[in-house]
Amino acid sequence: MYWIIMLAAVLGGLSVAMGAFAAHGLQNQLSSQSLEVFKTGVQYQFIHALALLAIGVWAVQQPQGWLQVAAIAWLIGIILFSGSLYGLSILEWRWLGPVTPLGGISFIIGWIAVFMAAWRAAAKVSGSL
Repeated sequence: MYWIIMLAAVLGGLSVAMGAFAAHGLQNQLSSQSLEVFKTGVQYQFIHALALLAIGVWAVQQPQGWLQVAAIAWLIGIILFSGSLYGLSILEWRWLGPVTPLGGISFIIGWIAVFMAAWRAAAKVSGSL
């Protein structure tokens, strides 16, 4: 389960680097709209990197499959959602537009998996599983 914490560290560090790149390297290169799109990708990447860190710590204490499902879903979400926004804003690859919602769906699946992990953990504590 330590792989989730390592993944969180890599994705968190990359989100800081991408944010700095947006603030210092892209400020005069992109339109304000494209820059906002890029920053949205950074924001969602960073939020989900922190969420990965949290479930990674949880998974070390209480390993369970739902936490791994959440981690994989969020990784896919970051790649599809944030990655497509990066490509849309910097490279102007309009074909990436339909990919973005798939990343959002992956984020939602990850959050549902976290709910299921919490449900299972609560059931074990209460003895009803």
